[in-house]
Amino acid sequence: MVASYSVIGQPIVRGEGSEKVSGQSIYTSDVILPGMLWGKVLRSPLPHARIVSIDTSRAAQLPGVHAVITGQDIPDRRVGRLLRDCPVLARDKVLFVGEKVAAVAAEDPDIAEEALLLIDVEYEDLSPVFDPEEAMTAGAPTLHEGMESYPGLPQPPSGINNVFAHNAWDKGDIEQGFAESDLIFEHTFTTQLHHQAYLEPHACVVDIDDTGRVQIWANNKGPFMLREQLSAVWEMSQDNILVNPTSIGGDFGGKGSFMDIPLCYYLAKASGRPVKMVMDYVQELMAGNPRHPATITIKTGMKQDGRIWARQARCVFNSGAFGAFKPRVHLRGADHSGGPYRIPNVHIDSYMVYTNNIPCGHMRAPAKPQVAFAVESHMDLIAREMGKDPYEFRMLNVLQDGDSNPVGEEWENIRAGEVLQKAAEAAGWDQPKSSPNIGRGISISDQPPGSGLSTAEVQMDADGKATLLMSLWDTGTGAHTVLRQMVAETLTIPIEDVGVVIQDTDAVAFESGPGGSRVTYTSGQSTMGAAEDLKEQLTVMAAEYMGCSADTVALQAGLFQSREGGRAMSLKDVAAQAVSAMGEDLSAQKTYNAPPSEYTSYCAQVAEVEVDPETGEVKVNKFITAHDVGTVLNPLFHQGQIEGGVIQGLGYALMEEMETEEGRISTLSLGDYKIPTIKDIPELVTVLLEPGGGPAPFESKGIGESSNTPVAAAIANAVHDAIGAPVMQLPVTAERVLRVIKGRG
Repeated sequence: MVASYSVIGQPIVRGEGSEKVSGQSIYTSDVILPGMLWGKVLRSPLPHARIVSIDTSRAAQLPGVHAVITGQDIPDRRVGRLLRDCPVLARDKVLFVGEKVAAVAAEDPDIAEEALLLIDVEYEDLSPVFDPEEAMTAGAPTLHEGMESYPGLPQPPSGINNVFAHNAWDKGDIEQGFAESDLIFEHTFTTQLHHQAYLEPHACVVDIDDTGRVQIWANNKGPFMLREQLSAVWEMSQDNILVNPTSIGGDFGGKGSFMDIPLCYYLAKASGRPVKMVMDYVQELMAGNPRHPATITIKTGMKQDGRIWARQARCVFNSGAFGAFKPRVHLRGADHSGGPYRIPNVHIDSYMVYTNNIPCGHMRAPAKPQVAFAVESHMDLIAREMGKDPYEFRMLNVLQDGDSNPVGEEWENIRAGEVLQKAAEAAGWDQPKSSPNIGRGISISDQPPGSGLSTAEVQMDADGKATLLMSLWDTGTGAHTVLRQMVAETLTIPIEDVGVVIQDTDAVAFESGPGGSRVTYTSGQSTMGAAEDLKEQLTVMAAEYMGCSADTVALQAGLFQSREGGRAMSLKDVAAQAVSAMGEDLSAQKTYNAPPSEYTSYCAQVAEVEVDPETGEVKVNKFITAHDVGTVLNPLFHQGQIEGGVIQGLGYALMEEMETEEGRISTLSLGDYKIPTIKDIPELVTVLLEPGGGPAPFESKGIGESSNTPVAAAIANAVHDAIGAPVMQLPVTAERVLRVIKGRG
């Protein structure tokens, strides 16, 4: 039986929406401080070169320029989220086109740009390596000679040239599994460089006050982790660094990095003035932190009856010049190379490889769309080769309650088969197609929530109005409104009576922040804990005022009622009397350290496409996405996350690609780098399973990353169905499809 709520489950609009659409919200680029200068960066034009000399004398003499710095002017330290391998400015050599070589601070952006043109840099070309497979060979140039000394490097070192992280997962006996298999299939898939394409580019403002304390404004979703990174590179106490909240104009995983902030500090220090740095989209595409390209080889041993018996996967991720932008040194999504299937014998290898390309970071569901494309395309190839229906083949092998997944993890209430069935039914999987050029493809993946630490405080004033105080910064998902709903539901007050105050990094010891679909799990639990504690305080006070025992008092619809004699008192009256007696607002605080969840969420999708056999053009006519959900906290936001993820996955599947030529990005504008528009969006159908329990408050589950992961696989499999041959490289462009059609012929 589904629980009934008054505020939870309601389609409440975002509390900050009016401020955003009216232009009142303050983003980092809006911050203006007295005497503020503009910082700009000179970037390397070469992918791999030794810096022979840098002459900044002409730039320093330009009127309006207050500071010019190179790597020789600042401490020789490296920065990173976990692996500290990235210099603030290149010192002896550059490792990619776009690496920072020098920086200026000037009175306006135009003067700063002019100053960059006056900096003379002499380079000596070095042999570059762009392909990660080549970079792993002994004969390739070693890009980081001092890699073993980098803080955060996994130990022991991989021992493979240019591989800074090698991770492996095992289950059963892979050799025995293949020996016992009746059939063996092996395929290789490749995926592209993919930018997050948020509207707001990276920006920061740094001010060093009279006491030497560093004040920062940045569109960074993890301010506490940022503070740790800056503390390490500046060799400064974290207490001396304050990160102030601003609105964030989109994230999709890309706004967790340090980007220009360490450099901005050195410009502020050199000039004695606050400095602002804002990247434009040329810089974003040249030197941001996009999704990793990957080459994934999967080998599977099958029993004749259709059971998967062994799976070996080799995932090679092109990390680019540095690994500093990843919160983990490796990409955890590689462990999904077995998919959500019962496989007794598994071995997975994942390699993070340095090359002379743009450094890659995190993007929505890191590594999982790459891996899902490979796994689910591989599943279709096996099914078709064995003469089995792709849906039935999956149903035969999909995880069920009591199974452990391919890397040995165990989950509560596995509903993978149910989401597959619901997706297939909604798509009319067994129905005939209207044209021979129509194809249907199916895919499935799962997404457990991330863990982390969160602190929340709930205050109540004499009018019975509540305020939620947190250091959680919303990346545009509506998280603050959902958390307000939790407070309102717990205290049985209207959502309009719950405000939110976002605090700086001085407010609490640590906050993990958004990421890994964890906000409702981590911050939701701390919010609920604080609200429940405040409710308990109010209940005790109400009982005292009514002269009865607290265990006889219940709060319903803003009214405290006692079972003893029918006494009652409104929450507002209790709050007013309590605040008057105490001389201050009521308050309760809760810190919650969320452990790894026992739940994961499954998403199955079906794409229906039409392929023009003359041009290879792919049109997605209909897209079905089915989700294993818990209680839906806000259906408006929930559906927005689903549809946003599907559309992002559609771009990844069909068009989005940062094209490179000898390490140089050739798609340096959003005119060249195509993302979906409204004309590209097919009919979208969402199917939600009945709530099945979850780890977050009100038995909810995360939804943020799940819908974008299997999209590319579903579309690629639909194209395979339409043309009778697979496309094994993303994106599935008309040119690639036409080549496959001609090759098939």
